[in-house]
Amino acid sequence: MTPVESTARAATPSRHPSAAGVTHVRHRHTTHFTVVGNHLAQHPTLSSTAIGIAVRIQSLPDGTRVGIRALAERLPESEYKIAAALKELEAAGYLRRSRERAAGQRIVTRTTYYECPDTERRPERPARPARPPRPGHRAHPAHSTHPQPVDNPAPPPRPPAAPPTPEQSPPASPPPPSGERTPAADLLAGLRRSDARLALSVREITQLTPAVETWLARGVPAEQVSRTLTATLPGGIIVRASALLAHRLTEWLPPVLPPAPPAKAAAPPPAPFQECPHCERVFRSPSPGRCRDCRTPAGTEGHSGTAPGCT
Repeated sequence: MTPVESTARAATPSRHPSAAGVTHVRHRHTTHFTVVGNHLAQHPTLSSTAIGIAVRIQSLPDGTRVGIRALAERLPESEYKIAAALKELEAAGYLRRSRERAAGQRIVTRTTYYECPDTERRPERPARPARPPRPGHRAHPAHSTHPQPVDNPAPPPRPPAAPPTPEQSPPASPPPPSGERTPAADLLAGLRRSDARLALSVREITQLTPAVETWLARGVPAEQVSRTLTATLPGGIIVRASALLAHRLTEWLPPVLPPAPPAKAAAPPPAPFQECPHCERVFRSPSPGRCRDCRTPAGTEGHSGTAPGCT
């Protein structure tokens, strides 16, 4: 059978289709096709969205971005459905995502897709070494009909266990939370009251507390710090709320307040009122006594006999 005849026969529908059920019109693809196993296409627990996204990822070349936003730009599904489908594929073993630090202190997500997770992620068992012959033991011919003595040599040494793969290593335990409650830690823990997407873990609060304490030490009120962290948030899912808050705390840090100008010296209070005992005139003086006119030396009074200034 020539390839042309084989292709034509593959594209021809069955001559005796069943009365019910699907009828396949098959076609032999020679270019631009992807081989998908039935373990994925007929997976009993994966949703149709997860199976479709898995086939889409399997058909893409290496190096293509397959994050939630990148897939949402190409597919009609929303980011919520795509995120849920990727979690299903991770739980089933088809997908593994890990965060790595790249050049320039950047954090990138490394995605690995397994076309058949049962065979590609299972470590190969090393072959059992051949049993060495015992020294001085006389081998018996195989054609002998007499019962042969049976050796009971020591069991062969067990092969060394394969080192655990990155996905099998247990996650590092978070640092124990501090017993002291600080205003900065309470501020970070209360951000979820304003927006549920800003719910932080104990580890993330411990990492962000020093940055918030710097804001408070520079004279910024706690209410203003909270408004700065919760205002103009992006829409949709916030994948890493701690990274967003760390960026705002670092890039929007206000400068240190300049020293306050020196306070002006207060003017001395005015002297209290006093009453002259000679002319009963009221005047200001720190101590009681006569007024200025009554203290005038003798010989300077007026000819009328009344002291000047006294009325």
